[in-house]
Amino acid sequence: MKDYLVFRLYGPMASWGQPAVGGDRATAIAPTRSAVLGLLGAALGIKRDDAQQLDALHSSVQVATKQVTPTSLLRDYHTSQVPSRNNKYVYRTRKNELLDEPKEKLNTILSTRDYRCDGIWIVAISLTKNSLFGLDQLKKALIKPVYVLSLGRKSCPLAAPLLPMLLTAVSLREALDYPFSSIIDSDKPHLDAIWLRPNTLSTYTWEGSVDEFPGETALTTHPWDDPINRDRWQFKQRTMHQITVHQITRHQVKVEEA
Repeated sequence: MKDYLVFRLYGPMASWGQPAVGGDRATAIAPTRSAVLGLLGAALGIKRDDAQQLDALHSSVQVATKQVTPTSLLRDYHTSQVPSRNNKYVYRTRKNELLDEPKEKLNTILSTRDYRCDGIWIVAISLTKNSLFGLDQLKKALIKPVYVLSLGRKSCPLAAPLLPMLLTAVSLREALDYPFSSIIDSDKPHLDAIWLRPNTLSTYTWEGSVDEFPGETALTTHPWDDPINRDRWQFKQRTMHQITVHQITRHQVKVEEA
């Protein structure tokens, strides 16, 4: 039994980046560890070049997710212009980078970018033994973030409140099954009931012990989504467990009031 910070993610489009091969930019079905760390870092106001704070956040949290609704896949044929690499200058904006180069030196890059459409995900954050952050601190940051939050890409904004909640001494499954609809005005239909098609299956992913879901046979994979250097865009493998099960009866959990 642990304490968890649980929040909901919803948007018309999301992109949970996977390793890119050539010009293809694939997306996972659920938020990757790097995407969740990026969202928490933006909420806390950690700048991208602050390696010390990013490393502290990286070593402080464990991430688990639940895909609540099925999603449809959208593939965008994408073109962009980039100048030839110039190590002598550091451009502060893309506009300056493009204006500084003659048009004949601009190159066109072709790629495809995948997005997940109309998905709801639940994220549960737990702390490691040597965490430098507190769950209450993370909750306050999500309620009033320093930077704008997005779902994997800047072009994928949030479309519903995160509703972060602190759950005390519950199992991981209870945390991910938290009934967010119970804290919304009962006179108004819940968003997944009026906008999104119902789903009879839920996919859970988590870090740590494979035995978090007793009685279930988990698939263990090793995705390359654990960031180790933001400047060089370097990632390492991590151990992730996954199960897909029929929707279960939602549990009542103890909620720590804000």
